[in-house]
Amino acid sequence: MKSKKLISLISLAGALGLPVAGQALEFNTVQIDRSSLVFTYKQMNVGMHGRFRKFAAQVRFDPANVAGATVGMDVDLASIDTGSAEGDDAVAGKQWFDTRAFPVAHFASSSVKPLAGNRYEVAGQLSIKGRTQPVSAPITVAVDGANATFDGAFVLKRADFSIGEGPWADFGVIANEIQITLHVVASGK
Repeated sequence: MKSKKLISLISLAGALGLPVAGQALEFNTVQIDRSSLVFTYKQMNVGMHGRFRKFAAQVRFDPANVAGATVGMDVDLASIDTGSAEGDDAVAGKQWFDTRAFPVAHFASSSVKPLAGNRYEVAGQLSIKGRTQPVSAPITVAVDGANATFDGAFVLKRADFSIGEGPWADFGVIANEIQITLHVVASGK
């Protein structure tokens, strides 16, 4: 009787996409073509959005060993897409990202902690324009066979990184808070 219950539980866990003993995968191959990095903000109190077209992400996530998980991301800041070529050129300039001097934003995790269910908190250091700040974000992980989807968001304060200097430092024109949303798909073995 006990073996029938155990087989039923293992079958149910497999059907739900949950790892069972001996079947845990480490998700570590990011599928950039299925991943995205977008942002939203307010300009003169009007909602705006954009994305970064080029970034590299590194994920090492084993649901059976969350303490050993790592996350990293390098964003090509010149790949920004604000919806207009003029806006893209302006944001790449010295008063914004200064992509000639600082072409890449870098994130490296320092910890991944379980929250509840399939939610985790990823904390680490974000470096933009030669400035480094701690950030953390809740991440939801959805496992589907040999793939896992990582979805999360956090608020970046542009003043912390000197993004938008001179006349652009006025938060009445462009808000200080920028919502960063990431969607990363990784496969495992």
